[in-house]
Amino acid sequence: MFDVIIAGCGPAGAMLAAELRLHDVRVLIVEKETEPVSFARIVGLHIRSIELMAMRGLLGRILPRARQRPAAGFFAAIPAPVPEGLDSAHAYLLGIPQPVIVQILEEHAATLGAQIVKGEALTDLDQDDDGVTVTLAGGGRLRSRYLVGCDGAHSTVRRLVGVGFPGEPSRDDTLMGEMALTMPPDEIAAHLTDRRVDIRPSGPGVYRVIVPTGGVGSGTPTLEDFQHHLRTSAGTDFGVHSPRWLSRFGDATRLADRYRAGRVFLAGDAAHIHPPIGGQGLNLGVQDAVNLGWKLAAEIGGWAPPDLLDTYHAERHPVAAAVLDNTRAQRELLSPTPGARALRRLFTELLDIDEVNRRLTEKIAATDIRYDFGSDQGRCLLGRRLPDITLKQGTLYDHLHRGRPLLLDRTETLTAARWSDRVDHLPDATAALEAPAALLRPDGHVAWLGDDQHDLDKHLNRWFGAPTG
Repeated sequence: MFDVIIAGCGPAGAMLAAELRLHDVRVLIVEKETEPVSFARIVGLHIRSIELMAMRGLLGRILPRARQRPAAGFFAAIPAPVPEGLDSAHAYLLGIPQPVIVQILEEHAATLGAQIVKGEALTDLDQDDDGVTVTLAGGGRLRSRYLVGCDGAHSTVRRLVGVGFPGEPSRDDTLMGEMALTMPPDEIAAHLTDRRVDIRPSGPGVYRVIVPTGGVGSGTPTLEDFQHHLRTSAGTDFGVHSPRWLSRFGDATRLADRYRAGRVFLAGDAAHIHPPIGGQGLNLGVQDAVNLGWKLAAEIGGWAPPDLLDTYHAERHPVAAAVLDNTRAQRELLSPTPGARALRRLFTELLDIDEVNRRLTEKIAATDIRYDFGSDQGRCLLGRRLPDITLKQGTLYDHLHRGRPLLLDRTETLTAARWSDRVDHLPDATAALEAPAALLRPDGHVAWLGDDQHDLDKHLNRWFGAPTG
């Protein structure tokens, strides 16, 4: 019997497995595919996801295989400078092929002890008061205490537990692929008047091509499909030929009405889908995983306070709803209609205002997230993530690799000794922290600020359960 079975070994599933293994949870990932995707679509890691990778000691493995670019021009691809005052030591974007980031996260999970079975699809499940029984396509049956569906937009897990997936269906497919062009590079830009069409180099002699279709189709597109829709949208097919890979994606926008159904949870695209505008989807799923992992591990470990697992939906569902809203807004700004073009001109002017630019950048980079932890008594850090601040010994994120809560104590007089089996204590009077002390959850969000031991004990108990002594 496993503690947790995860359906799907994409970024969210692999990250969740690793988070659980940091706490010695027995994890099995079941992945229906036997091989990674055949095309290397470039995805972007935004600031908050980069921070999470640094927290778990993964950033050093990612940087050599990624392309770094400034943290600017995220919102509806409107050109804008890097905002002033981005509060992060990792204020940049990383472009990385999706198979590469999946491989890194999968290897990380496996190194920590997660078991991964490929070529086996989950086809049925049955849950009771003690656990979940899953049935695999090959006829095997497995038992676990919990199940997490990280199995994508067409989630079998979500369907089997009857979780609703309301939203808007796809109304406009977009084709994406890599191919060669005969048009000279210096002539391409003159034809890109429809902002939904994007053509940019992705390697020697190869271009990434994105073009809308104006409708909904099915199946893998052909080169002829690209040629037709490029001529419709740009007046030329750019001489596209010799495709490496071709794909299509829709602009459906949907959000699961609940992230938990008994002992079954949803994360990543199984919980939310939206157009890839702003490149937020993978990031949202990875951040789901880091939020859920330590909470599920706490429940399995026997120290979770009451209702801790319910905070997963309470915290992450509103975050996804906000992402869906900003992608809806960006989609409208990319429309070629006169009204949308007027709005785009207005937003272009507004983004010249640094405060507006920073606000929209932080929204897409997910550094603006503030969970509702109750009254903050004027402390603006409560509920927010703490940046990778400088410490006497390295930086803050160097001390979060184990995925444990951390008491960062500038007073050097506080204690978390009665929770030492699950909470780390770092006294450091030199810490660049605008508070006497901060209690951090494993996801890096601030659960408490202050200098009063009695108040600290209450919050340790609230988030990390009863003390051992």
